[in-house]
Amino acid sequence: MVVKKPRIAIIGAGMAGLTAANKLYKSMGLKGGIELCVIEGGNRIGGRIKTSEFGGDRVEMGATWIHGIGGSPVHKIAQEINSMESDKPWECMDGFLDDPITIAENGYVLNPSLVDPVSKLFKNLMDVAQGKRKSFGNGWNGNGSVGSFLRKGLEDFWEMESRKGREEVNGNGNRKLLEEGIFAMQENTQRTCTSANDLFDLDFDAESEYIMCPGEEITIAKGYSSIIESLASILPCGVIQLGKKVCRIDWHPHFDSEVGIVENGYYDGLKPVKLQFLDGTTLSADHVIVTVSLGVLKAGIHDSNDMGMLKFNPPLPDYKIEAISRLGYGVVNKLFMQLSQDLTDFDQFPFLQMVFHQGDSQVKNPKIPWWIRRTASVSPIYRKSRVLLSWFAGEEALHLETIPDEVILDEVSTTLSAFLSSQPDSHEQCNGNVTKNSSKLNLVKVLKSKWGSDPLFLGSYSYVAVGSSGCDIDTLAEPLTKSGSHPLQILFAGEATHRTHYSTTHGAYFSGIREANRLLEYYQCMN
Repeated sequence: MVVKKPRIAIIGAGMAGLTAANKLYKSMGLKGGIELCVIEGGNRIGGRIKTSEFGGDRVEMGATWIHGIGGSPVHKIAQEINSMESDKPWECMDGFLDDPITIAENGYVLNPSLVDPVSKLFKNLMDVAQGKRKSFGNGWNGNGSVGSFLRKGLEDFWEMESRKGREEVNGNGNRKLLEEGIFAMQENTQRTCTSANDLFDLDFDAESEYIMCPGEEITIAKGYSSIIESLASILPCGVIQLGKKVCRIDWHPHFDSEVGIVENGYYDGLKPVKLQFLDGTTLSADHVIVTVSLGVLKAGIHDSNDMGMLKFNPPLPDYKIEAISRLGYGVVNKLFMQLSQDLTDFDQFPFLQMVFHQGDSQVKNPKIPWWIRRTASVSPIYRKSRVLLSWFAGEEALHLETIPDEVILDEVSTTLSAFLSSQPDSHEQCNGNVTKNSSKLNLVKVLKSKWGSDPLFLGSYSYVAVGSSGCDIDTLAEPLTKSGSHPLQILFAGEATHRTHYSTTHGAYFSGIREANRLLEYYQCMN
């Protein structure tokens, strides 16, 4: 009698799932040691990696950056497959990001002498929060959240400056208002890095556990999807199954297979895990690697009546559910906008940093909608490109998904025109120069991501929320079960399961390798 080889099912064909599949196939699949299948609910591979095209340029709808090339497996693969160079224009964000122009919402260009000290303050505070430098000032290290720490740092800055008896901007009494706007601009940028709706949601103690890969941050010329295609390329036809959404995972915490089933001369021990698909079909497996997003896991434990959500039967252990509930998961969306070819006023659109007046300020421009006030910048995706890009996080990112394109075109055009035009006779008011373009900016089309409303993701990436910790990430990553006659029934991978590299593609990659190795070690011990 021949012992049937184990079946390993991987739910999700994103970075974590395909990395695990690639590793398992190279190690055991080529020798016929396992039966491998990758189950994907959507009609494409890649997960939250999705390279697209807009205005003749290659753009990224999801993952965009290699966050540090030192030790990054993503960068290594990109180099190996020659994806770092391309003849086609792409979202390379080249160089000019280091040379921004900062404008207040009334159209006045702010001098670096006003912007730089506040931006430097914000960077220093974040360096303290991230453990890159020791605390300064009064040594206060937050009250649970990154947001409270940052705001205390700004208050201390103002107090120190007032002791110096500094002058207001040209005596008009608006320096503090502008500094608060500059600080909020930096906060909005940081929100897109973390996916948190508010930095007051971000746990201060956990922030220093996050590890950045060393080296520069760059984009991939041939597109992030080229990495995904490379990982999938070694898998035989039929291993990846698209359009198969899992709605329930049946597993057995106390599984004991004393009796097997003889089928066609093969011995098939009862497989302890069964996947139920939305189309009514099923698949049994010895091991399942779950790589769905933290957002999908959250929805599965909270939305008890939604048949389309991923459920576990029996439910996950309480400690696992509590960790999933505590961890943070947010939405980040990108908005691409194409400038009209007829527009001749702009030789090159700048890297525009936008300073909005905060709170109930009487000088707010009523024509600028609330959702645009929560972004930090607009920039071309490369020098002289007519494709512009803005990032949105949290509430405004979700709202962006619901707005018709024609409304976006109108409201963004109105906003940018307010920033890039003003009356030249009042340019001294805000300690800077005034832009002198009086025509309304003409945008012709937009393209936006919709990660929040996509049922396969329900958001973008994870963060450690106030009330949770890195221990919750480790708990999420623990397999079920660890012992018994059939251990490792359900394994967990994905960016949200990596304690020090969560929210990144390389974190997802590392997690896929981790779970593949866990199974490989198990079968080496068995043999």
